[in-house]
Amino acid sequence: MDKYYSYTDFLKAVGHQPTENQAEKLLGEIYLDLFISRIQRIYRIEQLKTLIDNSLDQKNQRDFYTYASELKMLMEAPIS
Repeated sequence: MDKYYSYTDFLKAVGHQPTENQAEKLLGEIYLDLFISRIQRIYRIEQLKTLIDNSLDQKNQRDFYTYASELKMLMEAPIS
């Protein structure tokens, strides 16, 4: 995820917003960023699984380890 949001930052931003609609818009942007990030992560995981299968079929050990390492990092990283 390219952006970092914390609850404290959100409260600060809401405090500086003159209307509730702007605060809701900010919250909507945060949820949209989280949703897009999750979709990208799921897509990359599926893509890596396919690449790993192909590298096994082709007996390509170097590619297998490269893709498996990336998959492991994605699976172990906390979901943001």
